[in-house]
Amino acid sequence: MRSDVLLLGLLVGCVNYLFRYLPLRLRASAASPAKRGATRVLLDTIGIASICALLVVSSVPEILHDTRRLLPTLVGFAVLGVSYYKTRSIIFPTLLSALGYGVAWKLLMFL
Repeated sequence: MRSDVLLLGLLVGCVNYLFRYLPLRLRASAASPAKRGATRVLLDTIGIASICALLVVSSVPEILHDTRRLLPTLVGFAVLGVSYYKTRSIIFPTLLSALGYGVAWKLLMFL
C-alpha cells in the first residue's frame, strides 16, 4: 500500500473521530444541558444525513449499471427514514435498512 493512501486514511479517520467526539465532550461540559440550541439540533441530524449520503453515493453507480437495484434501494431508504423517525437513533435504522435492502433484493430475484 502506498504511504500517501495510508496517511490520507489515518487523517480522515482522526478527523472523523474528533468530529464525533468533540461535540459530545463540549456538550457534556455545557452549563445548561436541557437547553436545545441550533448547534445541538444540527449535530443530532448529522448521523442520518451522513448515512443517507453514503447510501446515495454507493447506490447510484450500481443502479446505473443494473436498474433492478432501484426498488431495493428505495426500500432501504424507506426503512431507514421510518425507523430513524421512530427510534431517533442511527444504529438500528442503518442495520434495518441494510436488511430491508437485502430482503427486497432476494425477493426481486425470485420474481
